[in-house]
Amino acid sequence: MKQWYEQLFENFAEGYQNEHFTQGTLGECDFIESEINFDKGMRILDIGCGIGRHSIELARRGYNVTGIDLSECMLNKARQKASEAGVSVRFLHGDARKLNFSNEFDLAIMLCEGGFCLMETDEMNYAILQSGVNALRPGGKFIFTCLNALFPLFHSVKEFMDKAAAEAEKGTPKTDYNDQKFDLMTFRSKEKIKFTDDSGKENELACNERFYAPSEITWQLKTLGMSEVDIFGSKLGAYSRQDKLQTNDFEMLIVSKKQ
Repeated sequence: MKQWYEQLFENFAEGYQNEHFTQGTLGECDFIESEINFDKGMRILDIGCGIGRHSIELARRGYNVTGIDLSECMLNKARQKASEAGVSVRFLHGDARKLNFSNEFDLAIMLCEGGFCLMETDEMNYAILQSGVNALRPGGKFIFTCLNALFPLFHSVKEFMDKAAAEAEKGTPKTDYNDQKFDLMTFRSKEKIKFTDDSGKENELACNERFYAPSEITWQLKTLGMSEVDIFGSKLGAYSRQDKLQTNDFEMLIVSKKQ
């Protein structure tokens, strides 16, 4: 039986690119470039690349990028968009928990969750981090975002999603979140989401996402051999080392470096 995240991205490439949380690509790539000192010789791995928005923009800026995703639908859209942009990106179909890369990349990115936090067990999420770290050369960086457990301890996830959708551009398709429940014992948020896929079909899925505390992420990355772990608040399209993580940040931005 397919998991909810597999069903969601079976036929949702067009709808996904119009969601409010996919509109910050340029600013996010600005931050990525600054973190690697604008070194065009860097090889970049985009884990959970989706429709390739970061991969394509970085390739447009002159970087060698490989994107990997579990969804063929999303990859097909990524290849189409790369062709339209006139850039070359190696897009591969694969499972982020089982990447076959070892010491090959200077930078791994995993943004807008990129698979992480979506897995049904903590062990599966950990395997994604492990795959990302293994893919890096010594001294390589791992930049990713994940759901911030401090947020649901103080705020309603549903209210946040509803507000974000309301502030999005008028007419933009949105995904509706209902029956949201946050489990304090597991730091998992369970909700039902309603969305219209690219064929116009209405769908409802029972989702299960893992929120992480900053200390958890730090510990996990250090056990995997990352020597430096910095965590910041994640602002859509405006990543910055100046943003101290707050309880009202829905996501964390993590920048770590391999020993």
